[in-house]
Amino acid sequence: MPDPISWAIAWPYLVESLIIGYLLGAIPFGLLLTRAAGLGDIRSIGSGNIGTTNVLRTGKKSLAAATLLGDALKGTAAVLIVYHWAGIDHAIVAGLGAFLGHLFPIWLKFKGGKGVATYIGIILGLYWPGALIFCAIWVYVAVFTRYSSFSALTASLATPFILAGLGHWQLAELFTLLTVLIWAKHHANISRLIKGTESRIGAK
Repeated sequence: MPDPISWAIAWPYLVESLIIGYLLGAIPFGLLLTRAAGLGDIRSIGSGNIGTTNVLRTGKKSLAAATLLGDALKGTAAVLIVYHWAGIDHAIVAGLGAFLGHLFPIWLKFKGGKGVATYIGIILGLYWPGALIFCAIWVYVAVFTRYSSFSALTASLATPFILAGLGHWQLAELFTLLTVLIWAKHHANISRLIKGTESRIGAK
């Protein structure tokens, strides 16, 4: 049997992993890219969110795609960098940090995005087949419902169960927490879905 973890030794490194993840996750790509493109503060339009969906409301699909990519890859970078430095346990903590950084960036008064792209990026870095499964579920639900938010909520809800079923218990625990946070950040979307007022993909 492996030696038990000495938490007195490990906890400073776990905190360091969390901070590294947080700082990477807190990079507000949507805000930075729209400002660089001369579009002002993305928080002043639409939902006020800094994520891909709100960037798309500027009419700049290329900026929205770049935001999606940036928000995903910062999660991937966080877990891969820390994994290379300290192993899987620390990488999982870094993934949590990256997600919290995206949702609650300190330099934006803790008002960040909803986390879907970063969720995908984190699972891509930790277990890439999980990212494919998430995206496949998202696409399947989106084709039949045309609700982006409902697709993300469904895919995130399924992901921890699938990871557990595949025997990845540590990852299932992490993504259970991330899923709870995604659902909490989508509370307004959930309310609109219940009322039947949520916008559909492609709707004007």
